[in-house]
Amino acid sequence: MEGGVKRDRWGYEVRTPSDACISAINHYYHQVLIYGRERSVILKATLHDQDCVLANILAAHYLSSSDPSQAHFYLHAAVSRLEQATSYEKAVFDAVHSLISDNRDDEFALEMHFKLLKDFPKDLSSLKRAQVICFYMGRADTSLTLVQQVLPQNQLENYIYGMLAFPLLELGQMEEAEKAARKALEINKDDCWAQHNVYDQHIWKELERADASPVEILASCLTDQRNWFMEWHFDVLILWALPYSNEHSKAEDLLKGLRSRFFKMNSKKQQLMQRGMSLAEAMYEYGRGNYKQALEFLEPDFDAVDYKIIGASDEQVDVFNEVWYSMLLNTGQALKVIEVLGERIKKREGVPFLWRLLERAYTIVGSKEAPIVGEKAKVLETAYFK
Repeated sequence: MEGGVKRDRWGYEVRTPSDACISAINHYYHQVLIYGRERSVILKATLHDQDCVLANILAAHYLSSSDPSQAHFYLHAAVSRLEQATSYEKAVFDAVHSLISDNRDDEFALEMHFKLLKDFPKDLSSLKRAQVICFYMGRADTSLTLVQQVLPQNQLENYIYGMLAFPLLELGQMEEAEKAARKALEINKDDCWAQHNVYDQHIWKELERADASPVEILASCLTDQRNWFMEWHFDVLILWALPYSNEHSKAEDLLKGLRSRFFKMNSKKQQLMQRGMSLAEAMYEYGRGNYKQALEFLEPDFDAVDYKIIGASDEQVDVFNEVWYSMLLNTGQALKVIEVLGERIKKREGVPFLWRLLERAYTIVGSKEAPIVGEKAKVLETAYFK
């Protein structure tokens, strides 16, 4: 457009005379939506136009966790040109600034994203950012509301149905989630979130098989530090896998990095993430085989559903709970496992691994229930791993 204003991928006005700047911003959007590894492309946008508010505020957000001092540089650049920005850029600035401010308040940040998406509903990059906030807050219901709010304006848009499917899955609406995911794949077969939601349960089934690929194979790619510090729930799982496969120095590096990020948080955010940090410490010790030390980081009545602040899905919550049961068994607390599983297995009766853990607990205490429970597990495994 004339006057130094162009339109981005969503069709919204951005004040810049540079086609290359807009191209880099659009590429960044794509990387955000596919969880790509080239999100640093947003820094190139600022090279093409150092005065572009949108490029600078998105660059500040990209660097906010890995390089706060450099992020401040881009934030200052955005602020200095804010008066000349378009209404869309100002709305994105307000929403992103709420996420990277020293006194970050997640509720306020979510409110700002609701406001942004009400005025600019086709901005799926901001929708994804808002969903990530919900993910870490354990607010799948709010995440679903956000998607439903903008769905009418994005009926044929790439990725929208994958973004719809995920909160549906989290809320236990499996049939609706699969329908949304399959619709997403009809539009774009490479939609990673849609693929995730179609195959999520099948992947976890495979991981629970006795003959599944060992964790050492997984660890071979997890030593690559480019995969670190992207999502807390992913880092916590890596902290388990690395020491388990004798990558102790790498595990220590990752744990030190998480501690550093934790201590850089403001006091309110530290309060929210304390459980996440404790879980990270516990999983690190569990991977090293230090079961007693691992338990010391967790509450006596641990339930991983209380740890969704790290962004864990329901399936990952199940995994963390199963790890806790294993910690108890490995520290001679079989009776407690029998007591806890007696209640929790009622909610997850069809999961064979839980029955195997219960069988192991009964075996340890010498109960006649062990073979009965073992047979139940065998029947479930036969059906589960068809």
